[in-house]
Amino acid sequence: MATNTRVRRRTRNFPPRRWVAAAAIGTLVLTAGCSSRDEQTDTGAGAAGALTVVDQRGETVTLDGPAGKVAFAVMPAPSIFAAVDRSYDRIVGINQSTLVANRGGMFATMFPASTESAVVAGNDFVPNTETLLQLDPDVVIQWGDRGSEVTAPIENAGFPVVGLEYGTQEDLEAWITLFAQIAGKPERGQQLVDWQRAEQAEMRAEVAAQPGPRPRAMILSRTGDTYSTTSAKGYDGFQFDLVGAELVTEGFTSESGQVGPEQILAWNPEVIMLSGFDQSTPADIYADPRLAGVSAVQHKRVYKTPLGGYRWQVPSAESPLMWEWMHRILYPGARDGALRDDIRAAFDDLFAYDLSEDEIDQVLRFDMNSGAAGYDQFRR
Repeated sequence: MATNTRVRRRTRNFPPRRWVAAAAIGTLVLTAGCSSRDEQTDTGAGAAGALTVVDQRGETVTLDGPAGKVAFAVMPAPSIFAAVDRSYDRIVGINQSTLVANRGGMFATMFPASTESAVVAGNDFVPNTETLLQLDPDVVIQWGDRGSEVTAPIENAGFPVVGLEYGTQEDLEAWITLFAQIAGKPERGQQLVDWQRAEQAEMRAEVAAQPGPRPRAMILSRTGDTYSTTSAKGYDGFQFDLVGAELVTEGFTSESGQVGPEQILAWNPEVIMLSGFDQSTPADIYADPRLAGVSAVQHKRVYKTPLGGYRWQVPSAESPLMWEWMHRILYPGARDGALRDDIRAAFDDLFAYDLSEDEIDQVLRFDMNSGAAGYDQFRR
């Protein structure tokens, strides 16, 4: 877990939720949905049955015990929590973007209830306190580095807030550890962190053994005729280096992330990986005459990133699968079925779900990627 350098440590005290609910909406709507935490094993310190965690703000947050109901104003946190818990049962509220992702991929199949989850925040992460009051979660997961505008309304409504930070592998491992503590399953969290670290070490060794220069690659998004990308300062800087790619956007700076076709031509990536946050397809990129001279277009090396429990391109419980997919795209090899086997085993461990062959095809986006160079290596 990442070490927080802040020295501030204070425990949050929260007003009684039912009093807040009465004041806010004029009725006691919080009597339904008793928490299952009373049946959980105490894993925290302090008062009998209490559980304490230190979030990424450096705040000490105290719960009555392992949370029975958790609401998430952020993404992709719910899929990570579900992987920690191997269940969706405790998740009562999510971000609007998470709901869209849930309905578009395997998550809806694995956890049908995820397609009807209440929305507690939109893309601006501003919490819907009235919905939270109705859901009565034991804890709310929110960004901890975006100011009090997104945390204070939740705390003022009487709910503990666990604040998160985003952008590094260390942050991801901290999330896994925090969620495991909240669920009362610290050993499970350590197991998943150990897996992530072991996969990193194995990937670095494999990349070190690769001869020749690194393939030039990038992540690309398309909305209409407008393109955008990511810089090496974010998570992509970490994972493209990890899997043995030269990220062509090194040094790229843009507040919006927008990039013109001329710049993409100048970078001339050999591999383009398309964002899962838009509807772009490899066919769209091939059809754009402005990109006809790009190596990745000429050699059919444009790939839609997979969509599993969540969009693989961002830090998640499934990140080791993304690293393996990326590495095999960059350095295509024999059709050995290894990635399919790893996906099946990981989904069983993470989500307690046995994927069919067709569902693995769905995760790997064969509907869009089947004609891409080297993609036959992933066929059953």
